[in-house]
Amino acid sequence: MTHRVVLLASGSGTLAQAIIDAEELEIEIVALISDNPDAQALKRAQESGIQTFLLPMKDSRDEWNEGIIQTVVSLSADLVVSAGFMRILPPDFVNRFPTINSHPALLPQFPGAHAVRDALAAGVSVTGTTVHWVDDGVDTGPIITQMEVPVLPGDDEATLHERIKKVERGLIVATIALILPTLERNV
Repeated sequence: MTHRVVLLASGSGTLAQAIIDAEELEIEIVALISDNPDAQALKRAQESGIQTFLLPMKDSRDEWNEGIIQTVVSLSADLVVSAGFMRILPPDFVNRFPTINSHPALLPQFPGAHAVRDALAAGVSVTGTTVHWVDDGVDTGPIITQMEVPVLPGDDEATLHERIKKVERGLIVATIALILPTLERNV
């Protein structure tokens, strides 16, 4: 059974690419939505023949919220995957669509947009990545899977984040495979 998946991405799209390339997943990626016109993720999706939508933030947050909800409704998605999407999704969205997010820390430690920097500043010896269900908080939804990544001597934000991203790409694909059998299909 093939599930319909929508990807959300704001940046380079390496997580989205890992999902696009994962032949073992029984999914149809019906669209990639970005809020950033310069997101490399848009180009990656287009090169893979995936429909893209650009939804830049508007003056009215309510208007943007309604736009992303209506876009996903029109796509009949079974699962939404936030793969480096740097916007907080509205409660109406996450309460309506099963949505997962990949986060570059071992939640509940270091939620928010600067998780890698925060982990380094805290002096932890181990951080990692978490895939969790998205709720109406910031990185507060139920944890599905986690993997640890050691902090090495001499790590800076860029080197540590790159090692986390390598683990994150495998974990997001494995997590999607894990949860697909639990999803209801939109018919």
